[in-house]
Amino acid sequence: MSKIEDLRTKTDDQLEGDLGDLKREAFNLRFQSATNQLEKPSRMREVRRTIAKIKTLQNERAKAAVADKA
Repeated sequence: MSKIEDLRTKTDDQLEGDLGDLKREAFNLRFQSATNQLEKPSRMREVRRTIAKIKTLQNERAKAAVADKA
């Protein structure tokens, strides 16, 4: 699982790439869950929480950018 400190060191482009990968993984995990082929159910929770961390970090950076312009 990604710690927020690890995510803070990444650039915006890297975060976007990671977010896309995690969304794709979450999609695949939902299909595996629906067909009862999910090997590690806890991975769904980890992916959801990592997506939330990335989105929170992006929102913080966006707010900081707006505050810097003002």
